[in-house]
Amino acid sequence: HSGLLARPLQLAPLYGAASPPAALPCRRTPWARPGLGVSTATLRRPCRRNPCGAAKTERPDRRGFRFAAAGQLSSSPRPQREKLQVAASASKAAVQLQNGLSLQSSQYVVPEDVRAAGFQIDADELTSIVESRDTERLTEHGQLDGIADKLATSLTDGISTREGLLGQRQEIYGVNKFAESEPRSFWEFVWDALQDTTLIILAACAFVSLTVGIATEGWPNGSHDGIGIFASIILVVSVTATSDYQQSLQFRDLDKEKRKILVQVTRDGFRQRTLIDDLLPGDVVHLAVGDQVPADGVFISGFSLLLDESSLTGESEPVDVNEDKPFLSSGTKVLDGSGQMLVTAVGMRTQWGKLMAALTEGGNDETPLQVKLSGVANIIGKIGLFFAVLTFIVLSQELIGQKYHDGLLLSWSGDDVLEILNHFAVAVTIVVVAVPEGLPLAVTLSLAYAMEKMMNDKALVRQLAACETMGSATVICSDKTGTLTSNRMTVVKACICGNTLEFNDPLSSLSSELPEVAVETLLESILTNTGGEVVIDQNGKQDIIGTPTETALLEFALSLGGNYKQKRQESKIVKVEPFNSVKKRMTVILELPGGGYRAHCKGAAEIVLAACDKFIDGSGSVVPLDKKTANLLNDTIETFSSEALRTLCLAYRGLEDGSTQEEIPLQGYTFIGIVGIKDPVRLGVRESVASCRSAGIAVKMVTGDNINTAKAIARECGILTDGGLAIEGAEFREKTPEELLELIPKMQVLARSSPLDKLALVKYLRTTSNEVVAVTGDGTNDAPALREADIGLAMGIAGTE
Repeated sequence: HSGLLARPLQLAPLYGAASPPAALPCRRTPWARPGLGVSTATLRRPCRRNPCGAAKTERPDRRGFRFAAAGQLSSSPRPQREKLQVAASASKAAVQLQNGLSLQSSQYVVPEDVRAAGFQIDADELTSIVESRDTERLTEHGQLDGIADKLATSLTDGISTREGLLGQRQEIYGVNKFAESEPRSFWEFVWDALQDTTLIILAACAFVSLTVGIATEGWPNGSHDGIGIFASIILVVSVTATSDYQQSLQFRDLDKEKRKILVQVTRDGFRQRTLIDDLLPGDVVHLAVGDQVPADGVFISGFSLLLDESSLTGESEPVDVNEDKPFLSSGTKVLDGSGQMLVTAVGMRTQWGKLMAALTEGGNDETPLQVKLSGVANIIGKIGLFFAVLTFIVLSQELIGQKYHDGLLLSWSGDDVLEILNHFAVAVTIVVVAVPEGLPLAVTLSLAYAMEKMMNDKALVRQLAACETMGSATVICSDKTGTLTSNRMTVVKACICGNTLEFNDPLSSLSSELPEVAVETLLESILTNTGGEVVIDQNGKQDIIGTPTETALLEFALSLGGNYKQKRQESKIVKVEPFNSVKKRMTVILELPGGGYRAHCKGAAEIVLAACDKFIDGSGSVVPLDKKTANLLNDTIETFSSEALRTLCLAYRGLEDGSTQEEIPLQGYTFIGIVGIKDPVRLGVRESVASCRSAGIAVKMVTGDNINTAKAIARECGILTDGGLAIEGAEFREKTPEELLELIPKMQVLARSSPLDKLALVKYLRTTSNEVVAVTGDGTNDAPALREADIGLAMGIAGTE
């Protein structure tokens, strides 16, 4: 077939070299039905011989806390992840097979309703291009610019929000929401509660009691026992069903809270934050480290954008996204770099949305205590059943023995039946009393109550077990920035050209005190080497978007008379090395207007200063950095740090033509200046640390900041006491296990730590010291330690997803 010859099937590259062939769908599964992609019914009904990772729908255990959000991958158990990955592979293979079978020569025809709405491409075509990673069809549609034109959007200004236009776009392309399963009605919970074995025995007992009682004693005297048992059954069922129903409603509300994720988009030419649910195809979304990709899309521009696609493909290797590999899938996470993407598919049309439709099973969220209590309840139940049977035999043996002795075993009067029934009722009562039915339920309700209380304190619990474990924490490893401090930063001191300057008000006369060349270089460094952005909001006012540190630096530059837009237009950024906790620096390479290249570097003050061999002196000249000046600058860093200021050093160096293609150099920089940034301690932190200590919980500060800054903040918070130690990550790494055994109980501050230092400390505390460890984190680099800890608290600053 000409179509097949022109576009061969692309199944081979789908799984990657390392993936096992087991990921392929079972031969008996008809997943490639034309026009349907994956058959949801097929995925839900797995083949007995080889279950293709499909979801098996079971009636959940009544004791289980079963209303977890489907597809919360960060907390879903391993089998659930595997199901998602297999389903993703099957879905991808189906789309690629479908594309392979379609005629290459067939021209795309725009549906009438799409054309009438002012667009030139429909949702199915967009979905198909991204899901199958089809660069040929992307080219056919005019690459990125062509897709943007057909979506009636601008790659710089985004979509227009004029009245009616958003609604029209929603109507054609859908909304960024996943289809929810129908909420279970109250009567379904009543039916679940009635399935309990003990209640079924009791109901049978009540029925026989009622029948025999009325037959022997008549109405109403003979009905009292039976009606009493029925009343108790109705009471138990009502309480159980009501609590389960309320629980399910609570979890639906929790799911809505979990979806309240804000993303940065450009609309009408203004950069703004919008809810993830409000995204539409044509939106220009800005991505940074730690973000979750909110929809399927195509790469517009960016630097060093690296994605973790393991949730979809199972491949642990990060994936580079650039002009050559421009496709981004919803549900993946940004590991490094930054960029902008054009949204092409949202909601149920994304690959993630299709998987959510195929896998509606929620994870098993029973906590460790609930599992243990269920086990205890079963053991007690079995013991109770044994004694109930024994009691029934002992009580009934006299009557049965007498009947056997008299030869009347087959002759039973109403009184005899009633007596046997009474013995049976006593036995059932023992079973009912012995089985602690309410125990797991009581734990569930108390944990649900704890979740609700924490929600009121602005803390979203994603795993129920965390509420349970939290009560037994013995050590808290806390980050500094944004956790102990308020994360509202301002530049209050700077050392430029050898002069230390203080800024009590932002509009300082700094510009007049320093050489013009130094101020120009400082402004160029701050305004180009930044992860933040200065934007004009809808009211025409300047707004700074970025991390608190970037915001503080940009505010400082603007107060000196810097013009962000002008500086960015003057110099072309050709390479960016984003900041991370390992390098502790951020570097950009600029192509200068007059020709040539320049690298600007900023980061941890002592690290960047060590990379400098020249500096700008008081007259504005570049002179060699001698030992005396270097010592003076190091003393300045220590002085700033001892005043609890966060110190950053700025430097630059000229580069040869063509050196932009190589690694950014690490040495040979010219020192511009040191800035001291004030980040005040949060209100109530000192009291919180004191109450933790009085409860027997040790608090340790683990930070990437300078040791003197860390010590000053730790003293202010009450973490660093007279007998406590503060050490740096480099020293911590070199310690032997024997030395750590002596050091860690006394260590209260770990400064200049890398993510691996934090992970090593948490591992040591959990394994060697047998502590229950809680860790706070405010960025993606804290992820390993958060995962290793018994309780992980993501601070909602960066990388929370």
